[in-house]
Amino acid sequence: MKFISRHLRFLLATFLIATAQTISMAQPPSPIPTATPSSSPTIEEETIVPTFETQKLARTYVLDVPAPRGEIVDRYGAPLAQNKVVYNLAINFPTPLDFSDALAVKFAREKIEQASKIVGRQIRISDDAILKHYRNRGVLPFEIAQNLSGDEYDAVKDRSKDALVVRPVYIRTYPNGKVAGQIIGYTGKTGRNLDGIIDNHETLWPETEGREGLEQTFNAALTGKHGEYKLTFDKDGRKTSERLISTPVPGGTIVTTLDLRLQELAEKALAAKAKRGALVIVDPNSGDILAMASWPSYNPNVFIPSISADKFKALQDDPDIPLLPRAFRSSYPPGSTFKVAVGLAALESGTVRPEDLYQCVPSIEIGNLTFHNWKKSDRGELNFIQAMTESCDTWFYQVGIKTGAQPIIDWALQLGFGAKCGVPLRGEAEGRMPNDDYMKATHGRKLLNGDIANLSIGQGDTEVTPLQMAETMAVIANGGTVFQTRLVQQVQSLDNKIVSAYQVRAKRTLDISPNTLDQLHTALVDVVNGAGGTAHEAELDNVEVAGKTGTAQWGPKNKERTAAWFAGYLPAEKPEYAFAAVYEGDVGSKVHGGTVAAPRIADVFKEVYRARQTNRRGEPVRRAPAVEEDQSD
Repeated sequence: MKFISRHLRFLLATFLIATAQTISMAQPPSPIPTATPSSSPTIEEETIVPTFETQKLARTYVLDVPAPRGEIVDRYGAPLAQNKVVYNLAINFPTPLDFSDALAVKFAREKIEQASKIVGRQIRISDDAILKHYRNRGVLPFEIAQNLSGDEYDAVKDRSKDALVVRPVYIRTYPNGKVAGQIIGYTGKTGRNLDGIIDNHETLWPETEGREGLEQTFNAALTGKHGEYKLTFDKDGRKTSERLISTPVPGGTIVTTLDLRLQELAEKALAAKAKRGALVIVDPNSGDILAMASWPSYNPNVFIPSISADKFKALQDDPDIPLLPRAFRSSYPPGSTFKVAVGLAALESGTVRPEDLYQCVPSIEIGNLTFHNWKKSDRGELNFIQAMTESCDTWFYQVGIKTGAQPIIDWALQLGFGAKCGVPLRGEAEGRMPNDDYMKATHGRKLLNGDIANLSIGQGDTEVTPLQMAETMAVIANGGTVFQTRLVQQVQSLDNKIVSAYQVRAKRTLDISPNTLDQLHTALVDVVNGAGGTAHEAELDNVEVAGKTGTAQWGPKNKERTAAWFAGYLPAEKPEYAFAAVYEGDVGSKVHGGTVAAPRIADVFKEVYRARQTNRRGEPVRRAPAVEEDQSD
């Protein structure tokens, strides 16, 4: 897949035109009359040979022009991060630089006062800053105002006779605001504005570098190649020429796997009802991440061109932690969504057959502890599909202990729990699959039956990330193939050459029997659409959804919070999407996966499938009576 970077080409052309205009009006009238040079600036530029006495005056500087950063786009080429040309207002000091300190300050003050009246805003510059620039860098424009508005630019663009110039620079912009902000990341300046003595090949303005997200991971590919800008001065220290001698080459384009529309829908669904949470959507047939939303988020534009200390502290101190990408950097106890792994282990090990029945009682005794079902009534004997549909905890306590910890752990690891998915983003959490070694190191004992009971319903020390959960559901949806998780498809140059590509890759195929897959599939469909299912609020009118709810507590007892899950795939018969949504409850709040997470998935896919009125068989999707809200798991 190739995208023509028209925006980058247009941006570069705009910058070069603006640079040429800046150069053409960069020479203010000299206060000292001079004779007209007998040769052209270009000839004089090439023939100057400074002597020892004149070397401080007659010289040539070659300065670097930072390149525009490459773009970041979604899978269809929609921009996620790009650049724009903005203009800074500067003063040109006349050459040669023979002002006294007092005259240099007087000259600058007059121009600053004039500029303030023209643009209609107060410009504050200290005398020390003026003198430091004049003494060290007086041959270069002295910036006095940044990021001119359109009206300000129009007011000053033709004021070269007043020694005022507008200088074009690139800055980063994120056209979708908060959308995918925690994935894209943001940039920052590599250093402060230079104020020391000019060195050859220093940059005309500070470069930027990625500080978070894809901006950070792919910083080298996005940076591009400097251009060169040449200034020449004669033996009297008078500027004789300035020109762009090589054009900067923009950085590469990062083509992600994201679908901007899905990302927008996911973030909208979270913003509408969740105070904190995450929602991930992947392609089960490739492992591609289509949407990876965390809430709350932040707008990366607040970091451009720089963020104030107060604003950054406010982001850091926000108790809802908007800087935390929960979708891949936070892990939670999975609750009953983990019963997919337990059922897979029980069925594949032969511990349980599809027709086997176990009691779904209100509670059972394990050791000296009582373990409860979330339903207080006795549900009688249930088979696997029925137990998954109703999410019977006591059924899974019995089956989990009978199966044993190791088969459950082994299958969970094969599904992808307990290991990073490998997204190219810093700080991905690996989750946790507790085994005997972990339990001995943490609790001083191996896994006991009570621990296995907790493990069997996704409680205790088990933790997974929303991304891991979505990818696990993708494995069930596609019949057992574990794909390498993919967030970036390729990096390509401005001329559409592919610099590097990340192919779809199957890491392994799990040996799951068709009968087990059919049992899991039927159970997950019934969770949403069957009688007694816990996720009826995820039902859609025109497509059949398969999924599993989960509710789990985590954190210290006095500050215990609830993670409410819904994870699955759709359309059930031929999956196009696998998903996981988690809702973080407040301390003391009672929330359930079926009532707070399942509806968020419905919100997204109602929009995706709005145009489809029947399922793929051309028949109405079956429905069952809704479960009472307080019966949701």
